[in-house]
Amino acid sequence: MTVAIPEKQYFKIGEVSEILDVEPYVLRYWESEFKILKPTRTRARQRLYHKKDLELLMEIKHLLYDEKFTIAGAKKRLQEMKKQSAAEKKAKKTPEKTVLKAKEEIEILESKSENPHFSDRSDYREILLEIKKELKELRSILEG
Repeated sequence: MTVAIPEKQYFKIGEVSEILDVEPYVLRYWESEFKILKPTRTRARQRLYHKKDLELLMEIKHLLYDEKFTIAGAKKRLQEMKKQSAAEKKAKKTPEKTVLKAKEEIEILESKSENPHFSDRSDYREILLEIKKELKELRSILEG
């Protein structure tokens, strides 16, 4: 079940309650149980939820109501999802690092090949093989 989230910066607890079809006390309870859920507050101490808070609440509701997780199980699953998301972000950044490393190695090779004292071609071959390996990894990351 996908719920459309209105395009707003902040949502009051009553609005979130209606969107998720749960009572406000349920949201307050989840806030006490799931420490990663931290809505901002006005000077009058009224809760204001951001869109990311709403998405998190939707996931919590899904885990508890649809997947039938316990509170502890849902907490554990959210931590696993957070780790997985961090690993995916890291994997997306890896191609950039691989390209930079390959460029540095090419520059080293070019400087060595211009040097008349560079006569050891085995280093050249090893570096090229390493670049080839890194480019294959980059291709698999980009395709996968």
